[in-house]
Amino acid sequence: MKIKLFFITIAAFGLLLGACSNEPKWESIFNGKDINDWTVRGKANWTVKDGVLIGEGENGHIYAAPEITDFEFKGKFKIYSTGRDANSGLYFRANPPEDNPDGYPRGYEAQICNSQEAHTGWLWKPGTPTGKATANLTKDGEWFDYYIKMVGNKIEFKINDQLVMTYEDDEYKKGYFAIQCHNPGMVIEAKEMYYRDLSVE
Repeated sequence: MKIKLFFITIAAFGLLLGACSNEPKWESIFNGKDINDWTVRGKANWTVKDGVLIGEGENGHIYAAPEITDFEFKGKFKIYSTGRDANSGLYFRANPPEDNPDGYPRGYEAQICNSQEAHTGWLWKPGTPTGKATANLTKDGEWFDYYIKMVGNKIEFKINDQLVMTYEDDEYKKGYFAIQCHNPGMVIEAKEMYYRDLSVE
């Protein structure tokens, strides 16, 4: 009886600690069914099939709803060619250009591309490879896990749980997540995308 009471007390204490925790919760940015909460810019075609967000056709970007500052992000991605080199990226703290909303986002980009030197895992700023990845751990046609963390000016990328890039930069302060379809002849797929807000109110 005493042993049973001990375990009940421990379990109750654990529940109390969980209730008192201020750790932010992971929030989904993709419901796996549609893109009603997203904003499409440019000419790419975005569809949802079997819980996967798919981008193809022309150049374009699709913006998720939450506006973020400091955060953690995790999601699964796959890219492949249907005739031309496949190039994509996940943008963060990004906003459409005021003078051309269909243009390339102004913000940071976690590169997704296996056909160039500044490959998947690099940090890009508009048109410029900026933070070097230590390794290319991805291949076309294969799913991989992307983890991104940004707090203040500190940026961190992990691919399949391996740290590949750290960088410090403070140009972009606040914005949205966005996914890129860079060119015709390629497909970008994404699923199971979550973030948690680490900003201090």
